[in-house]
Amino acid sequence: MWDGGGSAIVQGVATQRTTAPGHHVLLYDGHCRFCTAQSGKLVALARDGAIVRMSFQDPGVLEQFPGLTYDQCMQEMQLIAPDGRVFSGFEAAVRALATRLVGRGAYIYYLPGLRQLCDAGYAWVARNRYRLMGKEVAAGACDGGTCHLHLKKPSA
Repeated sequence: MWDGGGSAIVQGVATQRTTAPGHHVLLYDGHCRFCTAQSGKLVALARDGAIVRMSFQDPGVLEQFPGLTYDQCMQEMQLIAPDGRVFSGFEAAVRALATRLVGRGAYIYYLPGLRQLCDAGYAWVARNRYRLMGKEVAAGACDGGTCHLHLKKPSA
């Protein structure tokens, strides 16, 4: 929806708040090569300088945003709005793209049914992110040795 002045009035489901950083901050899994590459592409598509990208795996990062947990960040990337609202997963990507005028089209995400489909696709990618691009890595073979934590073997 538009307010007539070119500003979006769509409200997301940011039910969580944290310390307001004064600018957009994208938290991603810096131990995941897929996440590192894709978050870089997302920031490149956003308005220049609009988003600061930070790996939540780096020391001291999560402490800057009280209320956000390691488990939340392992499950989905997080976009912290300048006012402290927290958007997660696919909605975080939508909000990042919306910082650029042409990115306002990303708000079609909020159409009934499309949001659920996008969120389900995002959840699948997030669960399998360490396996993507044909890469299944053994313990100790990836940066930080954490990949094995997310490569659960199927139960027999």
